[in-house]
Amino acid sequence: MNFVNRPLSAGLYFVATPIGSARDITLRALDILASADVIAAEDTRTARKLMEIHGVPLEGRKLVAFHDHSGEGAINRLLRDIQDGKSVAYVSEAGTPLVADPGYELGKAAIAEGIFVTSAPGPSAVLSALTVSGLPTDRFAFVGFLPAAKQQRETEIAALRDIPFTLVFYESPKRVGEMLGNLRDVLGEDRQAVVCRELTKKFEEVTRGTLNDLATQFDGRAVKGEVVVLVGRAGATEVAEDDVEAALHEAMKTMRVKDAATVVAGALGLPRRQVYQTALNMKDDE
Repeated sequence: MNFVNRPLSAGLYFVATPIGSARDITLRALDILASADVIAAEDTRTARKLMEIHGVPLEGRKLVAFHDHSGEGAINRLLRDIQDGKSVAYVSEAGTPLVADPGYELGKAAIAEGIFVTSAPGPSAVLSALTVSGLPTDRFAFVGFLPAAKQQRETEIAALRDIPFTLVFYESPKRVGEMLGNLRDVLGEDRQAVVCRELTKKFEEVTRGTLNDLATQFDGRAVKGEVVVLVGRAGATEVAEDDVEAALHEAMKTMRVKDAATVVAGALGLPRRQVYQTALNMKDDE
């Protein structure tokens, strides 16, 4: 046994669960699953299997379903359990609850009632994909799933075009080829992008290239598994050092070095740390 069974304070515990390898679960997550009075799960079968793998017994405790289609009644039942002094652990099917997964309405209602809410952090497809992407990670925007309809999807993509952050999307394997084509058409074929499939699993695959490259590779391809798509930030092309220094020179006339670096990095689509270092070097030269 790698878990500790001890009483928990009454409250709501959001518990991150593995996105692939069952061994990615944290020891604290196991402690909470072993100790909570009630376990609520997006998929009770997945939660039960995960607990069985790690030898965490239910021992008569309630394991209840809570998902996107659960209504106000389900929320109120869990809140009553907590108000009666019980601890409730909530797990999504995989990954961190609330991140493109259920749990928001439950957490919001618990907070409104003054209930203790905490998180046992752990696996996340968003962070795993950023880590292996090779794209800038100092600023990113998690978009989640785009609309299924082409026109709505392209409209939403257009609204993201000039955001100077790495963009992170979830997508259905059945739509990823079409989605990459939409991204290429709206954002431009030279934007750097990455498709991550089945992260942490046996058939993990990470494909990097321009949006044009990826749209071509995935066009008509049969894709299986969970997919995360990342797109490089706006303006993430080569910028001449002289242009960076010129922009910093103007910005530093009216701003502190740190603020000037932030503004210029955003305007040119460059990592803030890189621009800040350039600004410091310019300051030293002066």
